[in-house]
Amino acid sequence: MAQRSTTFAAALNHALRDSISADENVLVFGEDVGVAGGVFRITDGLARDFGDDRCFDTPLAESGIVGFAVGLCMSGMRPVVEMQFDAFAYPAFEQIASHVAKMRNRTNGALPMPMVIRIPFAGGIGGVEHHCDSSEAYYAHTPGLRVYTPATVEDAYVLLRAAIDDPDPVVFMEPKRLYWSKDDVDLDALAPGGGLPPGTACVRREGADVTLVAYGPSVPVAMEAAEAAAEEGWSCEVVDLRTIDPYDDETVVASVRKTGRCVVVQEAQGFAGVGAEIAARVQERAFHSLAAPVLRVAGLDIPYPPPKLERFHLPGVDRVLDAVARLQWDDEPDERHLAVGASAASDAKEVAR
Repeated sequence: MAQRSTTFAAALNHALRDSISADENVLVFGEDVGVAGGVFRITDGLARDFGDDRCFDTPLAESGIVGFAVGLCMSGMRPVVEMQFDAFAYPAFEQIASHVAKMRNRTNGALPMPMVIRIPFAGGIGGVEHHCDSSEAYYAHTPGLRVYTPATVEDAYVLLRAAIDDPDPVVFMEPKRLYWSKDDVDLDALAPGGGLPPGTACVRREGADVTLVAYGPSVPVAMEAAEAAAEEGWSCEVVDLRTIDPYDDETVVASVRKTGRCVVVQEAQGFAGVGAEIAARVQERAFHSLAAPVLRVAGLDIPYPPPKLERFHLPGVDRVLDAVARLQWDDEPDERHLAVGASAASDAKEVAR
């Protein structure tokens, strides 16, 4: 099959279809995923083509959905469940943290939890509160869980297939704003086992001056910022983590040792986020290669704002470029850098207001 223009959402649908076809133990279920095909149509046509015993709707009870999936795993099945929106998954967190993440360890390996919890996450779609959270840090902080977050059409397919095949539970974070992104990909050529394996970061753009580390919805922002930075004479290397856990220290550190500077970009609020862990690991492992402190560009430390204000909350190209500019300081900041700081403070106040 030749390459053709494929959306991120279609790649996820294709991965689910191929996994259901390849393994009779794979089940897909959640709120409105059957007849309606999901809020974002990721499961469109699965119930029609495979029957309602392989793809079906559930009651509006996230804790029950995940608890049911735990029982299915104990019976040898491979459930793929959908949490309709990121913040809707919080009622299921007790099941995820207490049982999904711990069952394999609790039973000394006798009861693995080969389940995938699909979570559409992050903002950029003009959604309201409870529909645009970036909750990846909760799951990354929970031992026993793997956390995948694709940023490209190819990875949407590759990583979802890998997640379903994984004997450990995977929280699969899908950036909502990327569902309609497109690329020319031959998905059939990727199955099975094509593409980079989970736990391997990808250098999306080579550079020499600064490393931009990003994942999920922030990868396109980092790529756009790198393009704009080139016009200013700055060569930015972009590293896409692809999976938060497992985390690829080797690729990130190798890039930072080459460039000597690092900016971590994440959409989630900055305090105690994944970006803080990345910054700490870079400074522990590449300290003597750094020409400047590791900087983070993140969402503001507030609950997700109303749609009209999300442009102030979400890290954009300008904020990434501002961070890159700060890394170029030799002595004292000039007027431009001081203006940047004042602008960022103004944005935070406007959103808080």
